[in-house]
Amino acid sequence: MESTILVLLLFPIILFIIISSSIQKVRTQKPPGPRGLPIIGNLHQLKEPLHEYFWGLSKKYGPLFYLKLGSRPVLVANSSRLAQEILKIQDINFCSRPELLSFRKVSYEFRDIVFSPYNEYWRDMRKVCVIHLLSAKRVQSFHLIREDEVSRMVQNITQKATSLETINLSEMITFLTSTIICRVAFGKRYEQGSGESKRFNHLIHEIQMALSDFYFTDYFPLISWLDKITGKIDKIDRICKEWDSFYQQHIDEHLHQNRPKSTDGDVIDILLQLREEGWGTSVHLDMDHIKAVLKDVYFASTDTIATTTTWIMTALIKNPAVMKKAQEEIRALLPLRKKEIVEEEDIVAVGLPYLNAVIKEAMRKYTTIPLLVPRETREKCTIDGFEIPAKTLVYVNAWAIANDPVLWENPEDFLPERFLKDDRRISMDLKGQDFELMPFGAGRRGCPGITMALATIQLMLANFLYFFDWDVPDGMKKENIDTECAYGLTSHKKNPLHVVARKHIYSDKII
Repeated sequence: MESTILVLLLFPIILFIIISSSIQKVRTQKPPGPRGLPIIGNLHQLKEPLHEYFWGLSKKYGPLFYLKLGSRPVLVANSSRLAQEILKIQDINFCSRPELLSFRKVSYEFRDIVFSPYNEYWRDMRKVCVIHLLSAKRVQSFHLIREDEVSRMVQNITQKATSLETINLSEMITFLTSTIICRVAFGKRYEQGSGESKRFNHLIHEIQMALSDFYFTDYFPLISWLDKITGKIDKIDRICKEWDSFYQQHIDEHLHQNRPKSTDGDVIDILLQLREEGWGTSVHLDMDHIKAVLKDVYFASTDTIATTTTWIMTALIKNPAVMKKAQEEIRALLPLRKKEIVEEEDIVAVGLPYLNAVIKEAMRKYTTIPLLVPRETREKCTIDGFEIPAKTLVYVNAWAIANDPVLWENPEDFLPERFLKDDRRISMDLKGQDFELMPFGAGRRGCPGITMALATIQLMLANFLYFFDWDVPDGMKKENIDTECAYGLTSHKKNPLHVVARKHIYSDKII
């Protein structure tokens, strides 16, 4: 009898423990995902483009799913809610970088800002770079360089417009952006078509390919020697050596020219001065630190700004009604004057709300970095009730979020007006506080160069649209302009944008 009573008394407790244990087990299991194979996991299932493949998987497994790529666990987030959880709420645990071979090679053993793991060194480097290189005041100090290069571009296009010569606008934008960054970083410019200009383009293309290549070291450490046998190690070492030579050449020129030591010069001047005076942190700045930062300034800026501007012009030419409206705004708000170009102070003065809406919409539809640069969990954690192991590779699918029909009405259409009608959309500033649109990322790893990027993009576009009317070459239709992508860390337009420019004629004079 006593034993029966004891069982009856203990039964609810035992049942509670069993149920709690089951619930805990369910809550701490890994997120769902496609079944993989032993050893290789899901590697054989990956398809390009990855962001679209991940978006397809999210429709089957939910917005958060799990993969295994060789020995490396991978988490993919495809919703704005999860992006906010990862990039803001739990940012401190998701803010490191995976120590991938290509990241390590191009960053001088993680001495840069973009690819360095999260630690005290990274915090010091980012703080000093933001203060000394990328502050609003510093970006403004380079405005004359941006305006001078845009003025040269306007003259170049004017010459081609006279004869209605077909223009490779993709190439022109890339050269313009590269030259601006060269002058900002190195205090030097090169003419289009020169040997150095071609060298830049070649090096940028090679490093893009190296960063997006597959390395056994990253997923199968026990057979990392295959990267050596296949020649991939030698190839990336050669590319990094060429970049190192490029950086060293410019640093030597600054050292040997007995330039004034000042933080009012170009980026190399600033970094050399900081090297001599100290950062005010625990970091001892050596030449490899300087080169790693130059890599961030030159490569990251040139590639993303040029790619974004090319996509914006592609969208405008494919949508002539949108282009006409943007041109009307610029030409109405910026009356005729003697200036040879639209200057940055003009843009700041009038705001150009429609042009800014065009920029946001293009960044939404043609996401330059579809998968935010991968992160890595610093320790075991829980997200959405699922247990995520430490050292998990984490992708946030920015493209999927920016094209999610739940968030965006008619996402396949190019509609800048969506950023002018909805108060919540109007206030989107692209600085990582709105997790439905994150072209510059968010959280601790958000791009610190956003001010420089937007200033350059706005200046180029304002001048493109103020001075010229744009068309496609004979035999082409605007609606047939392709939007095929070449994928890497950034999503480039695969085929160059070829256009014809005509100098805009005003009623009282030709600008």
